[in-house]
Amino acid sequence: MAESKDYYSILGVSKDATADDLKKAYRKLAKQYHPDAQHTEEDKKNAEAKFKEINEAYSVLSDENKRAQYDRFGSNFEQAGFGGGYGSYGGAYDFSGFGGMDIDLEDILGSVFGGGFSSSKKTQGPTRGADIRTNVSLKFEEAAFGIKKEINVTRNEKCDVCNGSGAKPGSKIITCDKCGGRGKIQMTQNTIMGSFSTVKTCDKCGGSGKVIEIPCERCSGKGIVRKSRKIEINVPAGIDDGQAISLRGEGDAGLKGGPNGDLYIIMKVLPHKYFKRNGFDISANVRVPFAKMALGGDIKIPTLEGEMEFNIPEGTTTGTKFRVKEQGIPILNGKGRGNLEFVVDVDVPKKLTDRQRELLTEFAKTFGEEVNSKKKNIFGR
Repeated sequence: MAESKDYYSILGVSKDATADDLKKAYRKLAKQYHPDAQHTEEDKKNAEAKFKEINEAYSVLSDENKRAQYDRFGSNFEQAGFGGGYGSYGGAYDFSGFGGMDIDLEDILGSVFGGGFSSSKKTQGPTRGADIRTNVSLKFEEAAFGIKKEINVTRNEKCDVCNGSGAKPGSKIITCDKCGGRGKIQMTQNTIMGSFSTVKTCDKCGGSGKVIEIPCERCSGKGIVRKSRKIEINVPAGIDDGQAISLRGEGDAGLKGGPNGDLYIIMKVLPHKYFKRNGFDISANVRVPFAKMALGGDIKIPTLEGEMEFNIPEGTTTGTKFRVKEQGIPILNGKGRGNLEFVVDVDVPKKLTDRQRELLTEFAKTFGEEVNSKKKNIFGR
C-alpha cells in the first residue's frame, strides 16, 4: 500500500479548514501551478506534478464523504474499498474526474489565459454613472470665510428626447432574438483541457435582454448626451488647499436606470500676500520702526479682516513672536477660530534727515558706539 499523503498540508490549510478555506487555497494554488502559466519547459514539468497533487487533494477534501473517510483512513481509503475515484491527471489536462467539485474553473482559466473565460460575469444592467472631479480656485479669504460660487461642469446627462431609453420616440424596445431576453448565451469552447460550456453576455443586447428597434437620433441610442451646466456650490468656511467637497448625484448620469455619479470639487487656494496657513492658524512678518521696538507702544498689524492695533513691550527684539487669539481661520464645520502669529523685524529707514542723523549719532555715542556721522557726498557714493 502506498504511503498516505497529507492533503491538508498540500493545500496549506489546517485540519479544521472550512469549505471556503479549502476553496480559497485551491484557487490560489491552481492559478500558481497551472502548467500553462509557466514560462519554461522545466517549470511546466515541475508544475504538472504539483498541479495534479493539488487537484487530487481538493477533490477529496471538498467532498464531505471522501473527507470523512480520508480523515479516518488516510489517502489510501479508496484502496481499502471506501468511496469512488477522484480521477486522473495526465499531460492532456484531463478534468473528467472533478465530478461535483465546487470550483470556478472559468475564473481559473481566465486568470491563465487573459480573462477570455470570465466575461459571463459581466452584465449590462442598470449601471451607476461615473464620478466627476473638477478644480476650483479660491482666494485665501474665500477659503477662510467660505463663499458661494458658480462653476461650470461638463457631464453626461439623460437624453431629453428619449428620456434615457435610447429609443426613438414612438419606436419599440423589443426582446433580443439572439438570447431570447435572457441577456446571456451559452457557448462551447475547445481548449487544451477539453471542451467547456460557458455562459457569456449576449453581444447583441449587451446583457439587457432588450434591443432598440430604432435608436434615438439625439443620443444615437446611448440614452445619454454630453452637456455643460452651471452649478452653484457652497464653499464652507475653513476649507484648505487640496480638500474637496462632494455633491451627490451631480456626476455623470447612470445607464439604463442606474443612479447618477457624484461630483467632487477640489479646492485650490491661492497664496496670500502676507499670511501663511498652518492648520487653522495663520502667520505673518511685521516690520516695526526701531524706536517703537526700543520704547514699546502700539503698532498696526494685518489680519484677515483689516488692520488692528497691538501693543508691543519696551525692548522688543527682532525675531520676537507674538500671538493674537481667535484671529486665524474659522474651524471647518466647528466653532471658534485659529490664532494669528506674527514675528517682528526692525524696519531700518533708508533715508534720514540731517536732524535724524544727528540724533541717532548722539544716541549711538551714549552706548560707546562709533558710527559714520558724515553724510556721503557724490564721490563717496
